[in-house]
Amino acid sequence: FLILDKKLGSRQAGRLVQRLFEIEVYRMMALLALPVSKELLPWLSDSDRQLSKITAAVATSRQADTELLNEITQLAAAVENSISKSQYRLDAAHVHYKLVGLRIEELREQRIQGLQTFREFMERRLEPAMNTCQAVEQRQRNLSERIAHASQLLRTRVEITIEMQNQKLLASMNQRAKLQLRLQETVEGLSVVVITYYFASLVGYMAKAGKSLGLHVNPDLVMGVTIPLTAIAVAVGVRYIRRVVERKSDL
Repeated sequence: FLILDKKLGSRQAGRLVQRLFEIEVYRMMALLALPVSKELLPWLSDSDRQLSKITAAVATSRQADTELLNEITQLAAAVENSISKSQYRLDAAHVHYKLVGLRIEELREQRIQGLQTFREFMERRLEPAMNTCQAVEQRQRNLSERIAHASQLLRTRVEITIEMQNQKLLASMNQRAKLQLRLQETVEGLSVVVITYYFASLVGYMAKAGKSLGLHVNPDLVMGVTIPLTAIAVAVGVRYIRRVVERKSDL
């Protein structure tokens, strides 16, 4: 900088030089974010294309939902990692850029016809870089929001798929339970028949033995009376046992 001293006091000159030094320091501090932003630009473009590829696959169902969810989770982690690494430098650039503007205002410069002001000169050199940093920051935020939205949609679809699978599984289990119940009822019926048959046969043998011993009994009549009574008793007993077992299983 070239400063022409036209009746400046020592304090005025000192403050002026100090502000100029501060402007230059803050400008250089603000520009530290520019290399970071330029380095992020290609990566942001690649990440954007990757997200577009994932969303297209989600729309067309060309890949399994679990694979897509894994890919979008990895992309989200990469974006959040990038934001955490660069956010401090980008925020610092905004602060230093504002400080540059404040120090220029403190100069209270006046326009000279035909000459560029110090503010215009500094803004022309600094504003494009700050716009680049701001654009990178905004792109990161937009990419993070889009990833979160796509991830939510995919998770919702995965949850719906799992819910449908669970419903099918429950329906299959319900069908098996009904089949088991029918088989159990069939077995119980057969058990009643078998037990009744053998018990009636034993009673018949006993009646025949009693007749051979001289008792006045009719074996056929005894068996005929025994069969329905035995069937009823066995059926009631089987049902009672089943209820006891069901109560214990519920506990």
